[in-house]
Amino acid sequence: MTKPSQIEQFDVQAVNKAGAKKLFAAAKKIYPKRVDGKFRQLKWLIMTVTLAIYYITPWLRWDRGEFAPDQAVLVDLANRRFYFFFIEIWPQEFFYVAGLLIMAGIGLFLVTSVWGRAWCGYTCPQTVWVDLFLVIERAIEGDRNARMKLDKASWNFKKFRMKLTKHIAWLLVAISTGGAWIFYFADAPSLFVSFFTLNAPFVAYSTVAVLTATTYIFGGFMRDQVCTYMCPWPRIQAAMLDEESLVVTYNDYRGEPRTAHRKKHANDDVSQVPMGDCIDCNKCVVVCPMGIDIRDGQQMECITCALCIDACDSVMEKVGKPKGLISYATLKEYDQAAAGKPVQNSVPILFRPRTLIYSAIWCLVGLSMLFVLATRSRLDVNVLHDRNPLMVQLSDGSVRNGYIVKILNMEPKKHTAFLSFQGLPEGFMRIEQEGTRLVKNGESYKLMLEPDVLRELKIYVTIPQASLPKLDQAFKFVAEIPASEEYHETTTKFHVKKY
Repeated sequence: MTKPSQIEQFDVQAVNKAGAKKLFAAAKKIYPKRVDGKFRQLKWLIMTVTLAIYYITPWLRWDRGEFAPDQAVLVDLANRRFYFFFIEIWPQEFFYVAGLLIMAGIGLFLVTSVWGRAWCGYTCPQTVWVDLFLVIERAIEGDRNARMKLDKASWNFKKFRMKLTKHIAWLLVAISTGGAWIFYFADAPSLFVSFFTLNAPFVAYSTVAVLTATTYIFGGFMRDQVCTYMCPWPRIQAAMLDEESLVVTYNDYRGEPRTAHRKKHANDDVSQVPMGDCIDCNKCVVVCPMGIDIRDGQQMECITCALCIDACDSVMEKVGKPKGLISYATLKEYDQAAAGKPVQNSVPILFRPRTLIYSAIWCLVGLSMLFVLATRSRLDVNVLHDRNPLMVQLSDGSVRNGYIVKILNMEPKKHTAFLSFQGLPEGFMRIEQEGTRLVKNGESYKLMLEPDVLRELKIYVTIPQASLPKLDQAFKFVAEIPASEEYHETTTKFHVKKY
């Protein structure tokens, strides 16, 4: 067992220490120390998975036939399509994207109410990329003390070489990040070739430039400043927390009074010199990427990454004390433990009004989207009535209305469709593209639909004078594809008088 006096002590102060706050203070560089532990291992795993998803996804192929791109995930802005594996979203179906955003927001509320700021500590892009930049920095410049020593040293060839290497590596990561993003918006292999042969669109180069700059600056320089001053989430997330939410907690009832120089009291009566388990080594502060001291209580800057738990557990293990001086705990658990009562809840309570409401909304939106997605028609008919004039009375007394009918084939294959109208027994329609051909009520007009296209028809519907209704008459345009059993109808009006 290591004696407390043999544990390395760190001379460091939290960046947001009470009494040290000023109205304005220049940013101080934080040198997070490397730490090992179960939460650090979890962060490595999540970082690897999230980065792999981001960089690899645009290169996944998905066979959709000869009339659609074979990229599994593609935001095709030029053709106004969104492809996600077997799902193809058209512009009029943008509510699916809105639904996903709502689910993401509600899901974030739910996760926060149960596990605190788990999003910030493990999966937020800023956290992931800062971790990646820190890995590079440590690999080139060393751990905390080596980096601090290097920054204080005078410029020489070694320092210049190490700094240059680090910034080149950072820039390569930043360029890769920006480069991966543009592949979500075009066929990745084709764009890759055109990008490096300088034949890609200007917007591709400008997007890569902007994302490279933001990644390089946010991940390499601003780091904690982004989370503290630029991100609104720390100021909002407190509304989702309650006494059952898990947060990183310093158990001061056990750790206080902290004592750094226990050797002086080695021969004293412990009852006369109360000492908590905290040996005030400050290791929880030096490993924190935000530079705060969790022993000061819950703070807006804390992203609950739990690296301070790993650091403190390693120290407690060395000095022969139980782990958990800093731990994930709910406020309720903390109060029970501080009062000397047995802790009743070892896991956060999932079933409470707040989480039930979030879960119900999340499931409702998700199931609604699944139902609409499973039952949606790949054939659509939009009808636009002529606005001026609404109707025309012909020389024989009959009345004619004009319409723009748009028929959408949302499948990547050709189809033979049939267009008809219902609800005007004595009426007939003439399709302008077909000259004088007349289609009577109950008959169908056969037309070919190319894959993934919108076909627009100018149609005139006429009712003879003898059959004219006294009031405006509602009727339907109906489109059918017998081969795929797709059917869609749209109701519109036939106007018989001017307004």
